[in-house]
Amino acid sequence: MPEPATTAGATPASATPSSAIPDHVEHRIALPDGRTLALAEWGDPHGLPVLAIHGTPGGRISWWGPDPSIDARHGLRRFSLDRPGYGESTRQPGRRVVDLVADLVTVADTLGLGRFAVTGGSGGGPHALALAALLPERVLRCLAVVSVAPIGPDGLAEEAWLDGMTEGNVLEFRAAMAGEAEIRALCEAERGTILARLADGRSDILGDAYELAEQDRTQMARHSVPMGAQMAHALAPGVDGWVDDDLALVQPWGFDVAAIEVPVRLSYGRADTLVPAAHGDWLASAIPGAAAEVSEVGHMGDDADVERHRAWLAGAWA
Repeated sequence: MPEPATTAGATPASATPSSAIPDHVEHRIALPDGRTLALAEWGDPHGLPVLAIHGTPGGRISWWGPDPSIDARHGLRRFSLDRPGYGESTRQPGRRVVDLVADLVTVADTLGLGRFAVTGGSGGGPHALALAALLPERVLRCLAVVSVAPIGPDGLAEEAWLDGMTEGNVLEFRAAMAGEAEIRALCEAERGTILARLADGRSDILGDAYELAEQDRTQMARHSVPMGAQMAHALAPGVDGWVDDDLALVQPWGFDVAAIEVPVRLSYGRADTLVPAAHGDWLASAIPGAAAEVSEVGHMGDDADVERHRAWLAGAWA
């Protein structure tokens, strides 16, 4: 794939270790405070820019397994990233959800991106919504897939926020509420499980306390190669990113979703045990004009969703 016209801080895609990863362009963006943010660029180098924000845990190595050309087919120039502390991005201790906005403004300015679409899934959903709320002059549209809702006075009450979550997530977020020492110990144990199961070629990489819907287990098996590559790269340096994500999600996010003015589409499922549908319902009621796409599936969605979502991000599907 040819490199885009502007490749500030780019490094060759061959720097990534796995031959299974499709061709893409790697970028390393220097941030004003001295940190580095790692990004991967996929799709049409002349297409509509899309900032894609991964879940918790997750990282920049992210492609659509059945058809890696999907971004190019839809005319999208998709940038995925390692949030601070994941993969090759420098940690930012104490970060809030809103803090990613300044990082991605620097990214967009450095790469010469004017206006762009944003998308985020699961723990990445709040970060995508932050961009939509604070950058209405630059964000064209925002897709939030199985996004977490705020907790506390600005969102769902604690018990309602946790209600319906699988035991693993309840334990994880209660540990985050207890503080960094508790959530770090849990994430380190779970990282060991994930990496060990990946080494054994298993697709059920989450710990046994994370019980999923049958459809989600099927999706994880179907997409085990890209999912495994993403997790292996994201968690290679440790759990700092995961720890900081969980701490940020259970604190005030630093912005008001009711202030969002750009088009927002929410996609979530009634069978989701990681982020229960009550989160999506709350966001749908709180974000002005948000369109909700609600299915009966779980956290991983289904393959048809991916085509629809790319089309919507490209502005070709309403």
